Amino acid sequence: MQHASLRAANRRAVLTTITFSPGISNAEVSRRTGLAPQTASAIVTELEDDGLITRGDVLRGRRGQPATPLYLDYAGAYGIGCEISWRHIDITLINLGSEDLGRYRRDFAYPDATSIVAEAAEAIAGLIARLSPAQQQRVAGIGLATPSNLGSLIGNVDAPADQLQAWRELDLRTGLEAATGLATTWFNDGNCACFAEMVMSPPPRPANLVHLFVSTYLGAGITAEHTLWEGPTGNSANLGSMLVNGHDGHRSFGHDIASTTAPGRRLAAAGIALPVGNPSDWPWADWEAHIGPWVEASGSALAEIIVNTGAVLEIDHAIIDSTAPQLLEEWLRSGAVATAQDPLQSCDGTDDDLDGCAARRPVPAAARRLPSAPRAALAVAERLRPSRHCDATAARRALCTCRASPARCFT
Repeated sequence: MQHASLRAANRRAVLTTITFSPGISNAEVSRRTGLAPQTASAIVTELEDDGLITRGDVLRGRRGQPATPLYLDYAGAYGIGCEISWRHIDITLINLGSEDLGRYRRDFAYPDATSIVAEAAEAIAGLIARLSPAQQQRVAGIGLATPSNLGSLIGNVDAPADQLQAWRELDLRTGLEAATGLATTWFNDGNCACFAEMVMSPPPRPANLVHLFVSTYLGAGITAEHTLWEGPTGNSANLGSMLVNGHDGHRSFGHDIASTTAPGRRLAAAGIALPVGNPSDWPWADWEAHIGPWVEASGSALAEIIVNTGAVLEIDHAIIDSTAPQLLEEWLRSGAVATAQDPLQSCDGTDDDLDGCAARRPVPAAARRLPSAPRAALAVAERLRPSRHCDATAARRALCTCRASPARCFT
């Protein structure tokens, strides 16, 4: 490894350690990263000079030399998380500590390729304008999260025919970067949501995780040994394209069963049109007679996807999340557990029951309270590319979007 790359890797390791262990000392940073004390101390000084970390008051009265706690400097960098999905655009400005400093959201029937870049750029400019001139110089970039096939499958949300050609001609990432002048990195939205769950979970964080997000389609992500599994195209965890058994006796894609599009078809058959807007605000209680069969079918499909994925990857945890209200999300999880009696039903959820298949019980999402952009565009602060020391590969991998550990640039 070249010296510059090694140095960047060491910086990432140190900043990541401080991010996940606020108040840690120099000596403990050295121990956890495996770096020599002199090397760790020098890197800490560099990060402090770059404005990325700050020191607390010296702690005295303990064994050994007095220790100085180290913390992230939340004002050290800022990032934009931009999620453009089938039914909404959601943009968030955050600092290095993942605090929300401003947000823009609009729901729509479909994303319009002729205006979406201009809308996003205008919203981003408005959010950045809230910062002081000095703070604006520390905006690291944009993390763009979208479904992988947003443009090519735009017809699935009943967009006008001319939208397909418009999306074919649009390079969303390049267009947004040109319109804002900010470095923009694209990520699959399911991967971003999965990464958010990993870093927002309290320690000890799950090492091997499958994350399923029930939305317009079934988003998904996988982490293996604390590493997001993106694959060569960023779409490796497309678990919604797994064939599962439907209650009608036919095999279908997970997308066609465990998604909010599926109850939309049931409602349409009953003469009820899905409203435009956030699914969490839809009158689900009024539709109980229509969505009951969907919840049951979705639980079975989600369970089958989890069991099959676990057979291949030895996952420790499965998380089922949704844009629907929390109660409906709990029904989906309960349905998945009830269906997959072996092995999921054997889990009791205790700390002593986390080995083998039992640990794959679907559990609530740690980031359930986060807005969409910080969750699905969850790495900009992570990827934050906080300094010039990030090499190109690190910058590519780190900027997932808006809310995960701000140190992913250094991991």
